[in-house]
Amino acid sequence: MTDLHELYRDLHSNPELSLHEFRTAGVLADALRPLGFDVTTEVGGTGVVGVLRNGDGPIVMLRADIDALPVEEKTGLPYASTVRASNANGEDVPVAHACGHDMHATCLIGAAERLARTREEWAGTLLVVFQPAEELGSGARDMVADGLFERFGKPVVVLAQHVSPLPAGMIAYGSGPLMAASDSVRVTLFGRGGHGSAPETAVDPVLMAAHVVVRLQGIVAREIAPSERAVVTVGRLQAGTKENVIPETAEIGVNIRTFNEHIRGIVRAAVERIARAEAVASGAPCEPEFDWYDGTPVLVSDPDATTTTMAALAEHFGKQNLIPGAVVNASEDVGVFGTAAGIPTVFWFLGGTDFSTREPGQPVAMNHSPEYAPDIEPTLTTGVDALVVAARTWLG
Repeated sequence: MTDLHELYRDLHSNPELSLHEFRTAGVLADALRPLGFDVTTEVGGTGVVGVLRNGDGPIVMLRADIDALPVEEKTGLPYASTVRASNANGEDVPVAHACGHDMHATCLIGAAERLARTREEWAGTLLVVFQPAEELGSGARDMVADGLFERFGKPVVVLAQHVSPLPAGMIAYGSGPLMAASDSVRVTLFGRGGHGSAPETAVDPVLMAAHVVVRLQGIVAREIAPSERAVVTVGRLQAGTKENVIPETAEIGVNIRTFNEHIRGIVRAAVERIARAEAVASGAPCEPEFDWYDGTPVLVSDPDATTTTMAALAEHFGKQNLIPGAVVNASEDVGVFGTAAGIPTVFWFLGGTDFSTREPGQPVAMNHSPEYAPDIEPTLTTGVDALVVAARTWLG
């Protein structure tokens, strides 16, 4: 049997950025091969696919993401990451599994092993997919474009989970739109450089950017109905190299989250309209430039398939351990698989925090925080059980 605790600590200590998950892919492929899976690497870049055929029956897909984040870990754990790597811009950055993808991958290995050792209890084909670059919103598209379903077969359902700071042992789920669409845009504002002592001779893009940042916060408050959900975040504002030099450009990084295409279009158009208007108001020499990227569609957990799957999980874990009605503003690209294949996706959240070990009132770190890491148990056991039960629900 695979020592899942050891595997998890190894993955956690050796995180890799999106599109660079080479070691991670190798470790996971090596864990799958002894279980009887046909293993293929480099699918969609660094993706790993395992296929276990067990007689006539449906193909069922289990998916886990494997990439890490450019975050400096501050958990204080004995297996905390100290890794540094070069990002896409060639900058040296810290790297950590601050989102829990190491837990997802370990749970999937555990589920694959258990299902492989109980083949007499089910029939069909198990398709396990370890997906890279979820944090970029491109990994699922890359695997589909690389012929995932043409090469390995079209499943009847895609099943996946995400660890979160819910109580360990709990499962949260939603039916229908579950996670937001995500769009990022790099806005470049153009001014006219000059001396800081003579601003009247220049057009200041820093001031222009400041006005844009403030105005963007009014989109959700004044252009979106209170009954709708949307988020606009400015996560980056960069300009200039010296305090007494007015630069020629300023760059703003904006991220938006929405739950339907209509609202998505309104927010995207508003971002561009505000930036253009502020450029005109400031006397900019030219219009702003917009570079949209990292687009991820709304994740929909198919209502009928979710009902079927959650009934099985409720029977296994007890209804008291399932939390219905979950909807979050974060985003996930796992829905790309189901949409591409024309099949349902079922997604749920896995509790990863053992509150019995925490002092009353002690804050709980969220995903993407430097302090975030799930408690290994009972998270790992629950995650393996959930994937096994869900897969067995759909296998023959």
